[in-house]
Amino acid sequence: MSVFSFLCQNLKGSFKRKIELLRTEEDNFLRKNKMSPKSKKLFNIIMLGVAFMFMFTAFQTCGNVAQTVITNLNNTNFHGSGYTSMAIIYGVFSASNLISPSVVAVVGPQLSMFVSGLFYSIYIAVFIQPFTWSFYTASVFIGIAAAVIWTAQGNCLTINSDENTIGRNSGIFWALLQSSLFFGNLYIYFAWRGKTHISESDRRTVFIALTVLSLVGTFLFFLIRKPEESNTLEEEVSSTDESIVDNASVQSKATRAVDAFKRSIKLYFTKEILLLSVTTAYTGLELTFFSGVYGTCIGAVNRFGTEEKSLIGLSGIFIGIGEILGGGFFGLVNKDNRFGRNPVVMLGIVVHFVAFYLIFYNIPNDAPIASFEGTDNSAYINPSPSVLQSHFTTATTFFFSGSS
Repeated sequence: MSVFSFLCQNLKGSFKRKIELLRTEEDNFLRKNKMSPKSKKLFNIIMLGVAFMFMFTAFQTCGNVAQTVITNLNNTNFHGSGYTSMAIIYGVFSASNLISPSVVAVVGPQLSMFVSGLFYSIYIAVFIQPFTWSFYTASVFIGIAAAVIWTAQGNCLTINSDENTIGRNSGIFWALLQSSLFFGNLYIYFAWRGKTHISESDRRTVFIALTVLSLVGTFLFFLIRKPEESNTLEEEVSSTDESIVDNASVQSKATRAVDAFKRSIKLYFTKEILLLSVTTAYTGLELTFFSGVYGTCIGAVNRFGTEEKSLIGLSGIFIGIGEILGGGFFGLVNKDNRFGRNPVVMLGIVVHFVAFYLIFYNIPNDAPIASFEGTDNSAYINPSPSVLQSHFTTATTFFFSGSS
């Protein structure tokens, strides 16, 4: 037996023991505190939100600074682009949504989220020592992983909720998820404060930290347990004809996968989804702008002085605050049936258009594609950090209140 094989076996055994220990500690905690089925479901929702918070603290921060980091690379052999990577990720993401329900139906939501989380971590780790081939290959895999993890998230949220708790549980999950923008970008703000160039050491420090955060979130998925069935459901199953139960139990995984695929195709052509596709297309453009393009523009404007790179993190913080405030605003307005969603959506659209115009008025035209030296140009007014953040924070606040 080679030394490599011996080390691999030891690592595999150590990994299994740690997972078993983690689950044993969780089971002891649940038994000690005598959690009811409802409490266990709430615990699952919280753990789901915390896991996504860690993962997307890493991923969204990575996306926010990716193009800036690539522009500052000293490696002349690297020819990748953060914009091209995003196009690959979301293109594959869109296509993979056709098969993701089948994957989750066969594998299950917990394992689906865990494996997808590993691909998120691999993508972030690529920036520690980037190569063009590994960068674009990881972009393809994370596009597939994104489709699977969000389908699994919806499945996990559904099976741990009922008609009375779905609103509360969704709010808990999204509040935890959106806080990820705040923590990750706060780290970028302080780590890059006063820097006009991102050195190799700076890059590696940031992306090692982000990779660790993503892995922590990935392993937290193992704390999500299968919810207990209610007594009512058990009575219904026990009264069901035994032949039906037997047929369901022996249903092949392939059949479940095909059924899930057919249902997803059928759902796509419903009137509601077709109408929503227009709004969804717009939110995709908006997501691309704030998650990758906007931060790159800020980091390329030399007129911001020595704070230009740290302002990338600050912009992410304000966007996160805007999303949290927007969600809260929508929740309060939605409780009053006199208004409903339509006025909130229209308010969000109007404010968003105004904000995009003001950003266009403030950011130089060549900022998104500026070279390593950045741009000394100005737009119609001299760029101002305070004006810049107030524009997009206001827009994000009202837009996300409308699209929630």
